[in-house]
Amino acid sequence: MTAELPDWLPPLPPITEPPDDDPWGAVPPTPIRPTLAQNRGVDPRGGFPVPAAQGWDGPPVPLKTKRLVRPFPVDVFPGWLADQVHGVAEATQTPVDLAASVALACVSTAAGGKVLVRVTRSWVEQVNLYTVTALPPGSRKSPVFRAMTAPLSDAEDALREIAAEQRVEAELAARVAWARAEDLAKKAERAQANPHEALADATAAAKEAAGIVVPELPRLMTDDVTPESCISLLATHGGRMAVLSAEGDVFATLTGTRYSAQPNLGVFLKGHAGDKLQVDRKGRDSETVERPALTLGVTTQPGTLAGLAAQPGFRDRGVLARILYSLPPNTVGSRNNEADPVPEHVETTYRDALMTLVLVLADHDTPHQLALDPEAGQVLLDFQNWLEPRLHPQTGQLAGITDWASKLAGAVVRLAALLHVAHNFHHGYARPITADTMRAAENVGRYYLDHALAVYDLMGRSDPDLDDAREVLAWITKHGHPTFTRRDALRSLQGRTRFTTAADLDPALHILTDHGHIRPKASDTKPGRGRPSTAYEVHPAVLATP
Repeated sequence: MTAELPDWLPPLPPITEPPDDDPWGAVPPTPIRPTLAQNRGVDPRGGFPVPAAQGWDGPPVPLKTKRLVRPFPVDVFPGWLADQVHGVAEATQTPVDLAASVALACVSTAAGGKVLVRVTRSWVEQVNLYTVTALPPGSRKSPVFRAMTAPLSDAEDALREIAAEQRVEAELAARVAWARAEDLAKKAERAQANPHEALADATAAAKEAAGIVVPELPRLMTDDVTPESCISLLATHGGRMAVLSAEGDVFATLTGTRYSAQPNLGVFLKGHAGDKLQVDRKGRDSETVERPALTLGVTTQPGTLAGLAAQPGFRDRGVLARILYSLPPNTVGSRNNEADPVPEHVETTYRDALMTLVLVLADHDTPHQLALDPEAGQVLLDFQNWLEPRLHPQTGQLAGITDWASKLAGAVVRLAALLHVAHNFHHGYARPITADTMRAAENVGRYYLDHALAVYDLMGRSDPDLDDAREVLAWITKHGHPTFTRRDALRSLQGRTRFTTAADLDPALHILTDHGHIRPKASDTKPGRGRPSTAYEVHPAVLATP
């Protein structure tokens, strides 16, 4: 069987063979999704031919898929952003995907909570994103992260300087008002004549003093934060905050392995959707955020992503579905250690543009609503119509990641808004989003779709039948017998996952047969003994798996 490519991917490139002087395949071939026939007779652990077990075509093919994933379409960015992404990628010898996804998180930090998109009368989309880029250790994630996020720190400092003077004035006004209220309260206590009038004056003064708000020093972002602290930061800073981390520690916090015993996912769910947050805690004032806008920009390791789907609540409550994943190729081992640094003028232009974007949008007390022009609306509708049949639970190519893919149209709208603002903030971003911008956003959305499929493969969650095949294979390995029947498997697995009838086992058994883990066994049932259950032989390599 030859694996079929989804129709959103380009044709497969030709297979390249290792050169004669590289018999172990140290020079990586052109990335492809190998067919099962190509994998037969290849040791999945080492990539070189091994003798086939007697009577078998070769060793079993691993139950995983190597997907083609496209590079990030950096050309959708304005020049000030694209130049920085390319410059940082070259200077650090990292894939452009890494700097590009962090760049989107930076623009989201600037625009989140300050911009909304009204797609239709009833569909209003926020613009804050959750992006996660996964690369192995030693991939220079931290230098890229610092280079891309540094202007946000500068912008935060600038906002603090502006707020500092207002804060001093408010503090002094509050002190004077409270002193006056205290003085009037004392006079009211001693008043003999007109005590009611004196009490009214004292009460009015106290209310006036209480109404003077001393502004907090602005914060745009945080790193290592608990969900409870994140809610407080959102409540204090106008309902918007960015969690930006180069180490992925936020996942340890979310899963409850660092500061608490249980996952606390509410703020990350509502902070993406903009649903009202209200928290009441014993001994503390309640905290309310009417429309939270939380940005998440994280770089981490593939192994961290691999375990997320198994964490309680991450899949079924929709945390995984809200993240835009990037799983770029690893450049370690092929880097130029004498690469040129980012040109100074590129760094300066990027810094000034991102700071200006933050400062311009910071002046909005209420979010500005963007609209789509009619052509952009049609582009979006065409994309929705392309996407919808692929979500069908039985026939859709994206059935295994419906939770994620069903949010893709909304993500494309958010991407379009961020691209629109990034392109137009210096000469007027209040104009409607155009069709060209929506097409560019769709291009980025398709990039993230490719990578989401790869990440869900990594998690083992992109294909329900493949998940079932893994479950059956685990039982076969534990069972340890060289043969088994369909009835044996059903009796042992019944009640697990979705195995309630023998027919439920068939897709998993077909996959295991096709991948060479098992094969049908010739029937030796004698006539008159009833209908036999299908028997299978197990590949010796499966039984030898520790």
